[in-house]
Amino acid sequence: MAEFDLPLEQLRAYRPDVVEPEDFDASWAATLSAARAHHPLRSVEPVENGLETIRTLDVELAGYAGQPVRAWFSRPAPIPGEAPRAAVVEFLGYGRGRGLPHERITWAAAGYAHLVVDTRGQGGQHGNGGDTPDPSGAGPSAPGFLTRGVLDPEEHYYRRLVTDAARAVDAVRQLPGVDPDRVAVVGNSQGGALALAAAALRPEVSAVLAGVPFLCHPRRALALTDADPWAEVVRYLAVHRDAEEAVLRTLSYVDGVNFARRVRSPAHLSVGLRDTVCPPSTVFAAFNHLGTLAPSPAERTIEVYRYNGHEGGDAVHVRRQLDWLRDRVPPR
Repeated sequence: MAEFDLPLEQLRAYRPDVVEPEDFDASWAATLSAARAHHPLRSVEPVENGLETIRTLDVELAGYAGQPVRAWFSRPAPIPGEAPRAAVVEFLGYGRGRGLPHERITWAAAGYAHLVVDTRGQGGQHGNGGDTPDPSGAGPSAPGFLTRGVLDPEEHYYRRLVTDAARAVDAVRQLPGVDPDRVAVVGNSQGGALALAAAALRPEVSAVLAGVPFLCHPRRALALTDADPWAEVVRYLAVHRDAEEAVLRTLSYVDGVNFARRVRSPAHLSVGLRDTVCPPSTVFAAFNHLGTLAPSPAERTIEVYRYNGHEGGDAVHVRRQLDWLRDRVPPR
């Protein structure tokens, strides 16, 4: 795929007006208030991970409406008397589940306490599966997750998923050996969208790393790409021809641009200029709006991968994330 979006010089200045519901803050405050009526941790159990230097706990946290969400919590084997460590909460890409305990250990190997959060109802498309069902559901939808309950913001699948992400921040702050004042959130694609949302909704977050974030500027994405998951919306609207405004209104409640405006912490994003899943202008829309509604602007950085698509910088970018976060939120 050749570069298909705006030239990079225009992307760096691209800050479009994006529809934001008048009750955006009130709606999310009510949803999180209801979720926080439940203790964030439902259970914590040790698990054998086959590793010598990293210890893992099987965590069940209370997500949307107190519903169970599974997660792996890994950290370097504790040394008696050591100080609490900074934590990294990781959210996963579309179709992935938390997999196996030894699958995602980069952040723990770097010295952080690491919570990798399962994705409700997903885990059947990539990796080694997930363990969290989605007990809610409403209305007809196209195959996939993006259009589940999409006619009503209160019933939308991503309302539940974003709430799970915010509650994961609450949960990690209560896990053993974690410094609750030093929590970063990280994710790529869908996980990047959830990282932006968690950072916006939980001001305790110290830093956000969102690689090629999904769910930004839906109206623009739908006009530019026919790649999944956006194509799910196209297929849905091809059948439900009069539903466009209702669908776009629902998506505005989970638009990464609207969350980005509220992010207070330092932020590190990435973009691939040949990415048809998360078109570059949608990512820059979020990046250029970062912190515009926060009390004071925070540092923001974006890594641009001119010759890459949705894979972005891949392992090269992970190393850049490690270096960036270590300078701002060291593990110890």
